[in-house]
Amino acid sequence: MKLLKKFVYFIFVSCIVITIFFVGLYIYALSLPKIDINNINNVTIYDNKNEIIFNGNGNKEWISLKDISPYLIDATLSTEDKRFYTHPGFDFLRIMKSIYVNITTKNLSQGASTITQQLARNLFSNFDKTWNRKLKEAWYAFRLEINYSKDEILEAYLNTINYGNGVYGIENASYYYFNKSAKNLNLAEASMLAGIPKAPNVYSPLNNVDIAKERQSVILNNMVLNNKIDKDEMDDAFETELIYVGKKQKLNLSTLMYYKDAVINELYDIKSIPESYIDKGIKIYTSLDIDAQTSLENNMVKYINDDKLQVASIMMNPNNGSIIALIGGTNYIKSEYNRAISSKRQVGSTMKPFLYYSALENGFTASTTFLSESTTFTFSNNDTYSPQNYGNLYPNNKISMAAAIAYSDNIYAVKTHLFLGEDMLVDIAKRVGIQEKLDKIPSLPLGTIEINIIDYLGGYATFANGGYKIKPHLIEKIEDIKGNILYEFNYDKEMVLNKSLVFILNELLTGTYDLNMINYNYPTCSSLTNILTNKYALKTGTTDTDAWTIGYNKNILIGVWTGYDDSSEITMDSIKSSKNIWAYTMEDYFKDKDAEWYEIPDNVVGVLINPIDGTLASKKSKNKKILYFIKGTEPIK
Repeated sequence: MKLLKKFVYFIFVSCIVITIFFVGLYIYALSLPKIDINNINNVTIYDNKNEIIFNGNGNKEWISLKDISPYLIDATLSTEDKRFYTHPGFDFLRIMKSIYVNITTKNLSQGASTITQQLARNLFSNFDKTWNRKLKEAWYAFRLEINYSKDEILEAYLNTINYGNGVYGIENASYYYFNKSAKNLNLAEASMLAGIPKAPNVYSPLNNVDIAKERQSVILNNMVLNNKIDKDEMDDAFETELIYVGKKQKLNLSTLMYYKDAVINELYDIKSIPESYIDKGIKIYTSLDIDAQTSLENNMVKYINDDKLQVASIMMNPNNGSIIALIGGTNYIKSEYNRAISSKRQVGSTMKPFLYYSALENGFTASTTFLSESTTFTFSNNDTYSPQNYGNLYPNNKISMAAAIAYSDNIYAVKTHLFLGEDMLVDIAKRVGIQEKLDKIPSLPLGTIEINIIDYLGGYATFANGGYKIKPHLIEKIEDIKGNILYEFNYDKEMVLNKSLVFILNELLTGTYDLNMINYNYPTCSSLTNILTNKYALKTGTTDTDAWTIGYNKNILIGVWTGYDDSSEITMDSIKSSKNIWAYTMEDYFKDKDAEWYEIPDNVVGVLINPIDGTLASKKSKNKKILYFIKGTEPIK
C-alpha cells in the first residue's frame, strides 16, 4: 500500500512539474518575437548582375491557401499529417506508433514528423541530423503552433516545401510541372505533386515516372481511406495520362542547382555569419555568370553521349578566385550529388606543371633533357617502380622539358621528380594553396593522388595570374533582408611564385596543342588545334578512371573532369568529351571578349629552339619553336 501511495505521489508531482515546465515554456515562447514565416530562411541568391537565380522559400510565388486546389490540400493532409487540425504540433499517437514499428521491425525508417515539424525544418537552410538541430526544430514547431493558426501553418508549408528539381512552393511546382496555377490542379496532378516532398529526388516524375506513379497510388489510396475521394475517382485519377512541362519560366538551366548547392555549402563555412541571421533571411550575391554557366551546360550536354558518364567543371577568374560557373554532374534531377564540391578524383598528368615549375625554380630550363625509355626505378629498400608512357611509346632518346610537357612523358616526369627530391612537388603544391595532403611518393607527378576540383584549380590559378595565391569562392557579399552588409569577400592575395618562371611555364603549356611539336609523337591536345583561336596554357591528365582538361589565359581558368561515380575504367570517348567541353566553352567565352596573353618579363628572352632535343634550331631542324629562358640560361650552341 505504501509503495502504491509513493507511486501515485510521484506521478502527481511529475504532472505538476511537467505542467509548470510547459506553462513556463508557453509564456517564454509568447514573449519572443513572432516568427516571420514569410521571410525566415528566405535565402535569395543573385548572379554577378544582381539578378535573382534562386529564392529559398519561394515567397515570390506565395499563394493563399484558399487559392490552392482542394485536391492538393486533401492529398497532402491525407498522407503527411491526417490529424493536422487536431494535434498541438506533435502527433503523439503517431510518435508512439513510429517507436513501436521501429522497434518491432528493427528498422529506423518510420518517421513521425507533423506538417508543423516539417515546416520548422524548412525554416532552416541545412538539414543535418544532429540532436541540436532536432531540438531547434521541435522548439520552432512549438512556437509556430503558438503564434499561427493551422491554416497559416499549412499555407506556409505548401509555399516552402521542396517539390524537386530545385522547385520550392506549390505555385512554382504547379507551373514547373504542369504550366498552370496551383488553384487549377486536378486530382491526378495534385496527387502526383503531393507525393514528391517525401523524397524529391526519388519521387519526381521527371526523374523516374514509374516510381512516381507508385507514390501517386499511395497518395490516392490515402485519400480514399480518409474519405476525401471515392474509389472511382481514385481509379480515374491514376489512369489519367499526365503531360509534364518540366521548365521554369526563367533560368531553365538544369545545372544551376549545382551552383546553388555550392553557394549554400560555402555559406555554412563562413563563420562570421551567425546562424540566427541565416534563419531570418539573407541575400547572397555571387560570382555567377549566367552566360558562362549556359555555355558550360550546353557543351556538356552536346559532348556527353554516355548516360552514366559524369562531369565536374569549374570556370574561375584566376585573378581573384571568383567562380563564375560550376557543374557538379550531368543531371541534377537524377543525382544531386555535387562532384565539384564533394568528390575527390585522381588528377593524372595535370599534376606535372607543378613539378615543372619546381624544376624551373631549381635550375632546369625548357631545354633540360632526360633520356626517355622504358625504365624501372629501384629504390634503397629494393622496391621498384615501372611507370609507362601512354601507349608504351618512347623516343629512346633524350628529350627536352618542352617535349616532355607536350607529350606528357611519364619517364621524364618521374626522373625530374626523383632528381629534385620527392618533397619538392609536395612543397610547391602546398605553396600555391592546394589543401589536399599529398604523399611523397614516386608516382605523385603522375597524379595518383585524389584532389577536389575546386581545391585543385585554386592551385592552377596561381599559374594563370602570374604567381599569386588566391582563394576560390562563389560568394561575393551577403546582406540581411534589410540590406545591411553582413559579409564581403576579402580579396587579399599573396605572391608565392616567380612571375618570370610562371611565364616560361605558361609558354611551355602551349606546346600541348602546337603542331610544331609533332615528331615521334603527337602533342596530347593536337586534336583541339583547329578549334582554338586564342592562345592558352593547356594540360590534360588521364588515369584508368579519370579524364581531366585544365587550361587558362590571363582572363579565365577552366577545368573539366569526366569519369564514372563507381570508378569504372574510362574510354577514349570520355577523354574526348573532357577536351571538347573545355575547348568549346573556352572559345564561347571569348566570342565577344578579347583574350589576353602574358607580357614577356624583362629578364626573359625567347630563342628559336629544336623543342624535341632542346638544342638551338638550325636550317636542318625539322621542329622549330620559340622557347623562353631566364636571360643567361638559354642555349648558346
